[in-house]
Amino acid sequence: MKKLTLTLSAAALALAGASVAYADHHGAKRGPDADQNGVITSAEHQAHAAQMFERMDANGDGTINAEDRSARQTERFAKMDADGNGEVTLTEMQAAREARAQHMQERRAKRGAERFDRLDTDKSGGLSQAELDAGREMKHERRGKRGEGAEGRRGGDHRMHGGRGGMAMLRMADTDGDKSVSRAEFAAAIDKRFAAMDSNGDGQVSAEERSAAREARQERRMERRAGRRGE
Repeated sequence: MKKLTLTLSAAALALAGASVAYADHHGAKRGPDADQNGVITSAEHQAHAAQMFERMDANGDGTINAEDRSARQTERFAKMDADGNGEVTLTEMQAAREARAQHMQERRAKRGAERFDRLDTDKSGGLSQAELDAGREMKHERRGKRGEGAEGRRGGDHRMHGGRGGMAMLRMADTDGDKSVSRAEFAAAIDKRFAAMDSNGDGQVSAEERSAAREARQERRMERRAGRRGE
């Protein structure tokens, strides 16, 4: 039962984190805004949701449940157990740690190359002062937009990842109450989040709509806290 609860919490993390991803993730491979233009289209939303589900559905059976947690644990152990003898030595653990560090370094290098390519607007292979200035200006603008909702994220969105909010998201997704989240249930829950942020119903979510959604969540949290205190 404990394992099942932990697994469902992981599923809830993915569901609750989906809405945060629209606001916070800014890497091409980490968030739904694939073209990095500040607007999440319905097509980008659908593609990102499908990727999220594939990552969570470790055994590929079309549902997120306790079996996926077990499959992930088995896969991680097998990767560390290089000689396949059923035990992980200190050397194997260190090798696995070094491999993860190398992977992270390669990802950082790739992201750096992608950022350079975006800044090099004339594709000359070098950055002019004007291109560097434009890049800094865009960076400041992005920081400003993220800062508009920073207090709300610290106050509640991060807690949703592992607490009662995450389980509430899971219960909402698990509409048939079978302790598993199907692909259809997952898509419906994520679509509901997207629709809630798409305030003008144009099929895409802008930076302004994401900011408004964060502010609305913060207001609801404050109202609930006031209600509990009897104010």
